[in-house]
Amino acid sequence: MVKILTYFFAIFLLFGCKNEEKSSNETLNASENSIKIEENFGIVIHGGAGTILKENMSDSLETAYKAKLKEAISAGYEILKNGGTSLEAVTNTINVMEDSPLFNAGKGAVFTHEGSNELDASIMDGATLNAGAVAGIKHIKNPIDLARDVMQKSEHVMLYGAGAEEFAQNLGYKMMDTSYFYTQKRYESLQKVLEKEKSKNEKKVSFEDSYIKNSKFGTVGCAALDKHGNLAAGTSTGGMTNKRWNRIGDAPIIGAGTYANNKTCAVSSTGWGEYFIRSVVAYDISALMEYKGMTLQEAASEVIQKKVPALGGDGGIVAIDKDGNVAMEFNTAGMYRATMNSEGELIIKIYKEE
Repeated sequence: MVKILTYFFAIFLLFGCKNEEKSSNETLNASENSIKIEENFGIVIHGGAGTILKENMSDSLETAYKAKLKEAISAGYEILKNGGTSLEAVTNTINVMEDSPLFNAGKGAVFTHEGSNELDASIMDGATLNAGAVAGIKHIKNPIDLARDVMQKSEHVMLYGAGAEEFAQNLGYKMMDTSYFYTQKRYESLQKVLEKEKSKNEKKVSFEDSYIKNSKFGTVGCAALDKHGNLAAGTSTGGMTNKRWNRIGDAPIIGAGTYANNKTCAVSSTGWGEYFIRSVVAYDISALMEYKGMTLQEAASEVIQKKVPALGGDGGIVAIDKDGNVAMEFNTAGMYRATMNSEGELIIKIYKEE
């Protein structure tokens, strides 16, 4: 009897240890997976797409662009690395580019036909699908900040012009003198376009030829995935050189210039805004992923290489999906762009052939 009891007790101990070991291993594996997911983050940015050719770029200017792209993306990366939110990363990254005269946003904004600067921006939270945008503002140093405040501190999605600036004043924003946005390079670009328009007036040149095709694209944007699994995207721009009649492009239009959804991806666009609005570019990429099961790269390629050119437009996007995969797709000669992953690997490129 004693031997039988001893035998069953031994079996009990054996299976108990195995179950305990199995449970311990499952807990360890779950912990490892949790850590892996938590550490999965990334960021991608653009500084505009267009006719950007190496033969037209001096070594010093190329170096300056790459240095600023590195500074901008590093600002956002550090936030993500330290557990900050994708919204914080997007905002701070875009701030760096808005403060630089190299890009057509904030300080480096292009001039309208009348010789002023009109700024647009938008931002979107992939976790809540909440969004904020501003358009046609003239006295705000960092439009992306105001777009975020529209999202988080108002009941609205988009505010325009004087009303947007009144909202900013109520929040304590400093109103910049318009001279802050003056840069000689952008002013000279306007003069060149105006001279061409003047010389072609007698030839009855089309609106597209005189206005759009002689304008340069240049918008800044960022898309990010944080350690919490949340996506966000933002875009900021001065629009097109020589724009008239308070023209507004795709940058402040949610779904066209900016879109973020935790189910799929976060996207920021740059290019010929009229076509990006008509194509609802940023949302279309997300929709192709959600409804057709495409990968981010497949969806980005479908929209930028097929749909937009089919209508006659051009430009590009940067995007990151919920798993940290990145796309930097464009159909122009170049796009200022950079990306960093959770391993800290940095990629900076300008030209198409890179």
